Amino acid sequence: MTPKAVRILFIALLATSARAAEVAPDRRPVYRETPQQDLAVHIYLPEGWDARDRRPAAVFFFGGGWKGGNPLHFSRQARALASRGMVAFCPDYRVEERHGTTPFESLKDAKSALRWVRAHAEDWGVDPERIAAGGGSAGGHLAAATATLEDWNDPSDPEVSCRPDALLLFNPVVDNSPEGYGYDRIGEAWPRFSPLHNIGPDIPPALFMLGDRDDTIPVSTARSFREKIEAAGGRCEVRIYEDAGHGFFNREPFTTRTTRAAVDFLESLGWIPVSP
Repeated sequence: MTPKAVRILFIALLATSARAAEVAPDRRPVYRETPQQDLAVHIYLPEGWDARDRRPAAVFFFGGGWKGGNPLHFSRQARALASRGMVAFCPDYRVEERHGTTPFESLKDAKSALRWVRAHAEDWGVDPERIAAGGGSAGGHLAAATATLEDWNDPSDPEVSCRPDALLLFNPVVDNSPEGYGYDRIGEAWPRFSPLHNIGPDIPPALFMLGDRDDTIPVSTARSFREKIEAAGGRCEVRIYEDAGHGFFNREPFTTRTTRAAVDFLESLGWIPVSP
């Protein structure tokens, strides 16, 4: 397939999937057993996929305030990245409404999902050193937390790192302090739970996308996140979208624009070929 054809397919997939709220996965194995429910991961495979490949991968966590949501939330973005040759994973994780759990269980599941993908890289044709974590709102928190937080690990997980190699963040919750989001549920554990307050020198390159009218996450938080990453010697690209509120990436034209931004970022890392 020529680069131009790939580009056309990418745009067509975004347009098609924007009309359909959810896109069915190619595989749906269980990645984790919990007392509440076995958790499955929705997997999106590229054309010509072979388990012997070493492709870059993306793991997307749905939003919903750690209270609700479902793993098909990022199915459109997952399918679009699969059209560019990546393997995309959308894990389920425990939330309050379906499982009666707290944000801490959500984080344990997110870390387990990253470890599962890395431990099973050979089964899914994935390069274990090119795994991005992404998500929106509370799912963005989980993605950023896998890259920054040391606590809330399950001892039964494989002994592999849960730290992703890149971050794709859609209006993510990164500040859980009393001035941020979620403090009412996190409480005094917030210093160990807030990604903004745990940025270290090994944080991977990050893309932070936010609407300028977000009433949950101020633009100043995105800038603080970037400043702290750059002070630690890392890379953070911030994109602010005009006239966009919280969850803006779920509707057009922002679904296409933010997915295109994610692709541009992955191209800049050399993970996927640059399209014309």
